[in-house]
Amino acid sequence: MEVEKTLRMNVGHGESSYASNSLIQESVIRKSETVLQDTIKGMVKTEAAFSKSFVLADIGCGPGTNTLLLASMVIDIVLELRKENDHKAPQFQICLNDLFGNDFNSIFQLLPNFYANLKKEKGENIGSCFVSANPGSFYGRLFPDESVHLVHSSWAVHWLSQIPEGIENNKDNIYMATPSPPNVFEAYEKQFQTDFIKFLQMRSKEVVHGGCMVLTFLGRSSVDPTTTENGGRILELLSQSLLDMVKEGLVQESDLHSFNIPNYTPCEDEVSKAVHNEGSFSINTYNVFQGNWDPRDTDFTNVKDSDEKSHIHAKNCTTALRTVYESLLTSHFGNLLNIDVLFQKLTMKVAEDLANKKIRHLNVVISLTRK
Repeated sequence: MEVEKTLRMNVGHGESSYASNSLIQESVIRKSETVLQDTIKGMVKTEAAFSKSFVLADIGCGPGTNTLLLASMVIDIVLELRKENDHKAPQFQICLNDLFGNDFNSIFQLLPNFYANLKKEKGENIGSCFVSANPGSFYGRLFPDESVHLVHSSWAVHWLSQIPEGIENNKDNIYMATPSPPNVFEAYEKQFQTDFIKFLQMRSKEVVHGGCMVLTFLGRSSVDPTTTENGGRILELLSQSLLDMVKEGLVQESDLHSFNIPNYTPCEDEVSKAVHNEGSFSINTYNVFQGNWDPRDTDFTNVKDSDEKSHIHAKNCTTALRTVYESLLTSHFGNLLNIDVLFQKLTMKVAEDLANKKIRHLNVVISLTRK
């Protein structure tokens, strides 16, 4: 599987499109806003936020409205800081990045309203704002040398550049799971270290000295990579659903055995190790917060759902999951895979799980400064 060519969020505005099912990503961006504010305030000390122009790079931006939500948040923070320090409003350059298959047009179609709202809300208090796209893998160069003040990325850098090598013996598992052989965990961690260090190396050339990055990604608090707090439980249930289809003759067993998900949810030590080994950035803050896989489920008091709620939350959860993973599944399994049947099976399994224990994900938010 060539991740760079196959991974993309579902396009359009249908029931399983990313545009209709990106509330979970929106909630993650909003919950990381405090870290974003503190990071930009910290840039004041180095003057990095006070040049004539302010360049924001949103890496792994995805399609739809969340990208412009992030841009609005950053513009608000910068303008407020400059007002407090008696500085003139800068020009803003918003550089959007994702893979070539991303639906950038869905963002561009929102720009007229975005520009109009900025003018209406800020009036003469804001300078010019320019939005552009820089498609390509974030494991390669994206921007000119020392041209970016702030890099933001939400729910992107836990995606690996490729499937880890040497995990052919993972068989019925499509990710790291309790039954996975030890070499599978080692291969995934090794691939993460290689990729994250590469990511840092590329950004170190593009970010100005004193510039910052705010990265939010799926992670885990335990050193145990089989922990279910990182959403691994959902992928186990997806694996079980595929296995059911193999038993029913709807999926080839060989196809299941050769399919693995190309992402990794690191713990704090693994993140710190990569940052230290690369050496170009220092970590300002490392924060974590939990979320329910159904973003419409705001109940964190109860540890499980009622039978009625479990089916509603399961449907919301698996639809959101489908918007992200469908491209990988259809690319690998081809037209023989009935994607609707697969996610119907997954929804039933998730509902059963939610009636016993809520499935939550752990988010890591780190702020880094370019040395």
